[in-house]
Amino acid sequence: MPSTIRRVDYFYTMVRDQPGEAYKLLRVLADLGINQMAFTAVPMGPQRTQLTLFPENSQKFQDAAKKAGITVDGPHRAFLVQGDDQLGALVGVHEKLFQAGVNVYASTGVTDGQGSYGYVVYVRSEDVNRAAAALGI
Repeated sequence: MPSTIRRVDYFYTMVRDQPGEAYKLLRVLADLGINQMAFTAVPMGPQRTQLTLFPENSQKFQDAAKKAGITVDGPHRAFLVQGDDQLGALVGVHEKLFQAGVNVYASTGVTDGQGSYGYVVYVRSEDVNRAAAALGI
């Protein structure tokens, strides 16, 4: 499959850094019918963890979060790249952004071990439209 790139919304929430916090949040959202395209958890000091959620449907997610009493910050914008895993798969994405003068301030990716990959690219909010144009979306 050729690479596909799309804009995605993400939201984050802070939780106590203790076992089960991500599970509890993801369970509630799954029970409310919220499908996640990506998810990250990053420690934010010794007692807190930031959970970042990339719902398939942002409005449905926001409604569900409100219903469940989950405080989220967002929506924020990022780009989700998916495609065939091959040597240099990310070079073209970064080249286009570099040529457009867009700084990638964070990113994360993973392969599925069976020939495909997913990659989340974060750019500053003021660069989202320029990045989208550079990426052809």
